[in-house]
Amino acid sequence: MSAVNWLEWGDPAFARARAEDRPILLTIVASWCRYCRDVDATTFADPAVIQAVEEGYVPVRVDKDRRPDVNERYNAGGWPTIAFLTPEGELLAGDTFLASEEILPLLRRIAPFYRENRDTIRARIADLVSRTLRAQERRETSGGTLSPEIPRVVAGAILEHADPVYGGFGEGQKFLHPEAVDFALVWYGRTRDDRMREVLERTLDSMAAGGIHDRLEGGFFRYATTRDWRQPNTEKLLESNAGPLRSFVEGWQVFEKEEYRRTAEGILRWLLATMRDPETGGFFGSQDADPEYYSLPLEERRRRVAPETDRTIYANWSAATVSALLKTSVVLGSEEARAGALRALEFLLAEMYDPSRGMHHYWDGTYHLAGLLTDQAYAMRMLVDAVQYTGENRYLAVAERLARVLFEQQASPGGGFYDIRTEPGAIGGLKRRNRSILENAVAAEALLRLSHFTRDETYREAARRTLEAFTRDYKQYGYYVAGYARAVDLFFHEPLHLTVIGSRSDPATEALRRAAFACYVPSRIVQVLDPEADADAFERAGLPRSERATAYLTVGRTSYASVTEPGELASVMLMAERDRTAREE
Repeated sequence: MSAVNWLEWGDPAFARARAEDRPILLTIVASWCRYCRDVDATTFADPAVIQAVEEGYVPVRVDKDRRPDVNERYNAGGWPTIAFLTPEGELLAGDTFLASEEILPLLRRIAPFYRENRDTIRARIADLVSRTLRAQERRETSGGTLSPEIPRVVAGAILEHADPVYGGFGEGQKFLHPEAVDFALVWYGRTRDDRMREVLERTLDSMAAGGIHDRLEGGFFRYATTRDWRQPNTEKLLESNAGPLRSFVEGWQVFEKEEYRRTAEGILRWLLATMRDPETGGFFGSQDADPEYYSLPLEERRRRVAPETDRTIYANWSAATVSALLKTSVVLGSEEARAGALRALEFLLAEMYDPSRGMHHYWDGTYHLAGLLTDQAYAMRMLVDAVQYTGENRYLAVAERLARVLFEQQASPGGGFYDIRTEPGAIGGLKRRNRSILENAVAAEALLRLSHFTRDETYREAARRTLEAFTRDYKQYGYYVAGYARAVDLFFHEPLHLTVIGSRSDPATEALRRAAFACYVPSRIVQVLDPEADADAFERAGLPRSERATAYLTVGRTSYASVTEPGELASVMLMAERDRTAREE
């Protein structure tokens, strides 16, 4: 273990650095990262390194999952990150894993160089920051016009970069890229492009069969080091399983391969057995890597202590997991998934939500760090998913409140939202706010869906401005911005909106709601409106009250059908989807 006396990121550490005129030695680590443990056991256990740190620096440590805002601004390309900062928090130099013989010359050189040249360094940093801010201001006022061609461009990037032999994307190490799979499913569901079908089946088949998939205990490892998916890094992250759960559930719906269903059920089993906190119902952040453990047969594993879990609960990852579990509950008919999702959702709202500040980022016995876009975006999406998959409209009020918090505290003048709020006394890079295309895409999709559920165009307009902010930049990211393409596609290709009108206590209403999920229809919206319990929303919908529970199919202002028999609903939905797709083409 490291013998360095690491301090937390915060005012006391930086005040000490200023008082002692010392640079900050910042390390960014992850609880699940084997190389982070290695650097502690070697580099930062070396007496010569410890002495050099003690004599010349104020050492600060940050967990990248707990402080994604810090990680975003100082990460050097992986973990551990080792960075040298001024006492004001500005970056001097940075690298990833450094052995003792590599870091010692830096430790001995950077501190005296800083003290001898601090005025020149500060002037150069001030000039660089000024130029960076001007460039950012230009980008924030140079958004273009949204075009339905954007999803087609990203679909083309998926086809271009798909591995034709082993599936997935690229020809080196393999990550899961669930957003690309998700958008590919949407695209295939509408276009029936055989090339996209090949990409999807090859990718899902290879993921399920590869070493990246733990077929014994369920779940996926973070990534595979080889192109053929065989050799994984064996840490399991909550965020690396929420997306694949949705991918395999929807893949099973589309392609009807039992292996996809079994893979989804394995992820569900791992989530509920290993990652769920029995006390709170929340979901833990990650499970450590242990190659030896995962190489054992199941019976031998049971005689071993399982790899340790990071018991921190993260709002963004948990919200994504709740969304995936809710989807699983209706498609696979899993009451266990539904119960697990709703208990976690209620925990997040009870312990990590503040109406005036939005979602806090993490919980370790209490809540911490409000105001990150990632948490607001995924929580909004979770809440509109909860409306869809439970039939309960009560979650809309919290989703609307989160939207207002974003509008008031993090809206960018050029459209979209900043990743953090403005905080008085922010340190170094945290003085400057960024706009992430990935997090903004999640927010835009949530806002679009919220506009459909509430029949309020305010949210659609906010989503439009958010998406427009990235029209000049998205091409450089290729298939990595599949989530952005999906949100743009949702903007132009309005979803099939199924509204079930009937008493929520009527079994016929529930039967229609469940039937709405029997087949795969890209981006559909399903909402139950009880004329008595949801009087205001029912009036805004402008749909008739019937003696029998009735499902009304609409797209925008166009009505397609009204259905009272659950057994007819799937065929009517598919027919309506084919019809409107043909009209648009």
